[in-house]
Amino acid sequence: MECLESDYTTKRSHPDIRELTLKNGISYPSDSELLMLMLGSGIQNMPIQELSKKVMSVMNLSNQDNLIKNLKDIKGMGTSKTLAVAAALELGRRRNAYLKAVINKPHDIIPYIQHYAMENKEHFICTSLNGAHEILKIRVISIGTIDKTLIHPREIFSDPIAEHASAVICSHNHPYGACMPSKADIESTKAIKNAADILGIAFLDHIILTKSDYFSFLEHEML
Repeated sequence: MECLESDYTTKRSHPDIRELTLKNGISYPSDSELLMLMLGSGIQNMPIQELSKKVMSVMNLSNQDNLIKNLKDIKGMGTSKTLAVAAALELGRRRNAYLKAVINKPHDIIPYIQHYAMENKEHFICTSLNGAHEILKIRVISIGTIDKTLIHPREIFSDPIAEHASAVICSHNHPYGACMPSKADIESTKAIKNAADILGIAFLDHIILTKSDYFSFLEHEML
């Protein structure tokens, strides 16, 4: 059954975003505000800002196969809202430039993974590439605590192997503090490099993200 929407919540939550978007163009809203435009309104005791944040988090953690189910599990998301968000994501996926993006240097990958820097827990990301260094897939491998995520090389390489990927780039965010690697980051990078060498898959880089900066193991000659 669809959740009842509150016009009061809508008016209170984002009275200007539609007007601002019409005035400044569709590139003006933030990701969260784009979701607010899609969702239209919240429900009682669930302002549109809070609902959009929940949807954004689920989107980041979901795969194509479980997206609709995970969205429908959110309080305030009925069938119409769920399908609207899922349809927008699918359209974006089909038109997404990263599917043909070529990664020639570490900085090239940043625009496609920078949004993970906004998460308040560590997310470990693996980007698989073909022989021409075109992006095949960007996926979340694991999610940890505020300052730590546990990862095993088999979790990183299982999908790239199935995709016949020629190379991978690993990355993770530091929710707080500097983007300099910890001792655990350095040790895990060595383990990933050893596994990549055995599998014959090029390990191009390990990148640490913060909201304002990044650290590349390759650029610092640590690979």
